[in-house]
Amino acid sequence: MRNDFLPFSKPSISEEEINAVSEVLRSGWLTTGNKNAEFEKSFSSYCGAAGSVALCSATAGMHLLLKALDIGPGDEVITPSMTWVSTVNMIVLAGATPVFADVDKQTLMVTAESIEPCITDRTKLVIPVHFAGAAVNMDPIRHLCEEKSLKLVEDAAHAAGTEYKKNRIGAHGTAIFSFHPIKNITTGEGGMFCSDDHALLDAIRRLKFHGLGVDAYDRKSQGRSPQAEVLEPGFKYNMTDIAAALGLGQLARLDRFIAQRAELAARYLDLLADIEEIIPLSIPEYEMRHAWHLFIVRLDTEKAGMDRNIFMNRLKEKNIGTGIHFLAAHTQKYYRQLYPMLQGTLPNTEWNSARILSLPLFPAMSEADVDDVVQAIKEVLQ
Repeated sequence: MRNDFLPFSKPSISEEEINAVSEVLRSGWLTTGNKNAEFEKSFSSYCGAAGSVALCSATAGMHLLLKALDIGPGDEVITPSMTWVSTVNMIVLAGATPVFADVDKQTLMVTAESIEPCITDRTKLVIPVHFAGAAVNMDPIRHLCEEKSLKLVEDAAHAAGTEYKKNRIGAHGTAIFSFHPIKNITTGEGGMFCSDDHALLDAIRRLKFHGLGVDAYDRKSQGRSPQAEVLEPGFKYNMTDIAAALGLGQLARLDRFIAQRAELAARYLDLLADIEEIIPLSIPEYEMRHAWHLFIVRLDTEKAGMDRNIFMNRLKEKNIGTGIHFLAAHTQKYYRQLYPMLQGTLPNTEWNSARILSLPLFPAMSEADVDDVVQAIKEVLQ
């Protein structure tokens, strides 16, 4: 058994990034400033996005999106239940109704085929979720949304660096990224809103900072415009320069992080192949680059003779950390009570929700760490 605990995730922060944050702290300008502007430009360049807006979280991006699109009571938004609850929370708080499309059982992502039956005359928006670093098959979904005249926004919280048919996620349409500490790159907390819809980008910039007619940091005057006026009620969702300085360093290393994650994932797949109780997610067959944000497996509880929680606790006793991504949103207590009629209606989602767990995966891990995880799994199952 390992002597030290192996967490399921750990951010990789360099001394250069620590120094960059220290420089911001010494500069006297801590909030939204030139580092934000540089981070937005660099992220747009990396993804191929027409424009980007840095925010304090991806959840903030979802909130601003719903506000900018005027989504509210009487409207429906289609999204998977196999996701973190933040998007669903924002839909409900807007007064709209989430409509859950079931996911593919082996990839945990929605498809055009699972979305189409959910569409009604009240549907205003579709939010597919790129999952664990893999890309949703977007072309059929884009075609469906164009055909039905529906807005389409990608939840790319797991997809920094993910590619779909030779294009990075964020290059087309609108996508919202997360920089939470467990993500492939981090700003401590933060998010990025990318779009090729310039009117929508302007609305997000306005809404993120009190509804002012200029950004919190005016790139022309290199500071706050004294005559800025409120054009509509807005929020306080801007990113600090402290966070942006960290993000710039992380972004420069993202492809290296992904390469390291891919090597570790390949070793996992090789070593787990003969353990019949463990079922990794399938890698989609269409052309894409997996960013390996998470390494998710499903426990065959019948073959293992134990449930997922017992299995995770026994791994913890062997100094192996794990996570759950995610308990399906409609199975959470609040949503069970709000939508009791949904229980049992999403078979693929519910089957996975009871069995998924995330194994340790982060760039600083070694192949020996992967070996320790797999050995611990074998010992627990024996």
